[in-house]
Amino acid sequence: MASKRSQSVLRKPRTDAARNRERILEVAKEEFTRSGANASLDDIAKDAGVGAGTLYRHFPTRAALIEAVYRTEVEKLAAAEQKFAQAMPPIEALRAWMLLFVDYIAAKQIIAPVLNTCVGGPSKLYEGSRAHIQGAINALVKRAIKSGDIRKDLDPFDLLRALIGVSNVATSPDWQQSAKRLVDILITGSRPAQ
Repeated sequence: MASKRSQSVLRKPRTDAARNRERILEVAKEEFTRSGANASLDDIAKDAGVGAGTLYRHFPTRAALIEAVYRTEVEKLAAAEQKFAQAMPPIEALRAWMLLFVDYIAAKQIIAPVLNTCVGGPSKLYEGSRAHIQGAINALVKRAIKSGDIRKDLDPFDLLRALIGVSNVATSPDWQQSAKRLVDILITGSRPAQ
């Protein structure tokens, strides 16, 4: 009897359950962006095409849903590193990832007030994401250095600092376009001297 129970705990979720979870996360991100922390969970369930029970089965609390939305965004950013590295030359992969990082910063700024409503705040959540992000940029820069596209003395975190800095001093709604232009400036400035 005990082996049956442990087998059911270890099995992968059904395809429809996984699809429902993904859809809930997509809709929740949009709704939190639009309405903030007080977005209706019932509306999120309805817009995702699931019942409230399905939403609460996956995410028993508002905080659990908010954290899952944020973690999903970090996972997408981290996974993009390998996808880009496999599909593009090193310098193009680095540039594409940095542009995606700008989008991540924008999403984080929107969802940050929601994360701040979670018990204990977002600090533990941010700590875990930092390692994923740092690992991705380190791998991309290392690959670009190895190919000769980037200077050997470049600190990958300097690229992130520059992009985060632009977002933190954003005084206009078009800061994202400015940050994306900065990506090209950073790439150009990171090239080896000739």
